[in-house]
Amino acid sequence: MNNRIKEFRAKYNLTQEDLAKKVNVRRETIVFLEKNRYNPSLKLAYDLAQLFSVPIEELFIFDDDRTRNNPYLTKK
Repeated sequence: MNNRIKEFRAKYNLTQEDLAKKVNVRRETIVFLEKNRYNPSLKLAYDLAQLFSVPIEELFIFDDDRTRNNPYLTKK
């Protein structure tokens, strides 16, 4: 799953440490998220989206073969 965390963090002029404190995680978690090495819990994804005032699907891009081939998960 890709994300736009780094882009939004820059837009809000936040360091990784600042963002980590705001969502109550370690800075390393933000580093791993930005490098797409970690998929967040639903709670963390929600907290990040709320912080940046965007829907979760604008912050996280879930692109997977299973979603492309699933009629319930593809946009029409």
